[in-house]
Amino acid sequence: MTVTTGKTVPDFSAAATGGTFRLSDHRGHPVVVYFYPKDNTPGCTTEGANFRDAHTKFAKAGAVVVGVSRDSLKSHEGYAAKMGFPFPLISDADEKLCQAVAVIKMKNMYGKQVRGIERSTFLVGADGKLAREWRGVKVAGHVAEVLDAVQALPARRT
Repeated sequence: MTVTTGKTVPDFSAAATGGTFRLSDHRGHPVVVYFYPKDNTPGCTTEGANFRDAHTKFAKAGAVVVGVSRDSLKSHEGYAAKMGFPFPLISDADEKLCQAVAVIKMKNMYGKQVRGIERSTFLVGADGKLAREWRGVKVAGHVAEVLDAVQALPARRT
């Protein structure tokens, strides 16, 4: 599955907090899929908290938010409960989703090369097409930028 801006995003389902998440279940609504490196780390916690704090604004715009990392479902459940996340977290332990959107990169961590998730966000429009993508995300200001993009999407036609 390769994802390209303007093209339909292939349907997927994955284990998530609160049950299986299926992209097709949210057709007709924008879906924000944010990929983050690891539960309970400073940058990821700040990013998740920012999405949590803006959740009512995303919901008012009709959007669904979901986070994705390679952590286990058990880790996600504890993290989501601790942080009070009102959105699901997908466990991508087999890296299928990460590979589909090419977010696995070699990164420097404390002077060593490690394989990890490059912080990235994808906005799927209500029509199921990739409306926007952000790669190599810096946490500061990112959620506000994503919210602006969601609010700028064309109104849904029935």
